[in-house]
Amino acid sequence: MGGMAHLMKQAQRLQEELAKAQAEIAEMRVEASAGGGMVTATVTGQGELIGLAVEREVVDPEDVDMLTDLVIAAVQEAQRKAQTLSQEKLGPLAQGAGFPLP
Repeated sequence: MGGMAHLMKQAQRLQEELAKAQAEIAEMRVEASAGGGMVTATVTGQGELIGLAVEREVVDPEDVDMLTDLVIAAVQEAQRKAQTLSQEKLGPLAQGAGFPLP
């Protein structure tokens, strides 16, 4: 029965560490920019867009497509960075438990 108690204690510790890591990820803010800093996107650790800054110089009514492309590029890069940081934080916990990463 000692082995089972140890396993349960280890699972509880892992669950606590996972909850802590998830809370840290939720608090993370990640920025990325496009167009030489003309468009900057800010996302949470979960990839949710929470901020977008656009410099006036890049707003051209004759070239809305360029602005759209810059916004998309900035948001996608911020989300990619957030995902990478999340995987780095959760990876050791998942590997330690023998679970595959999503």
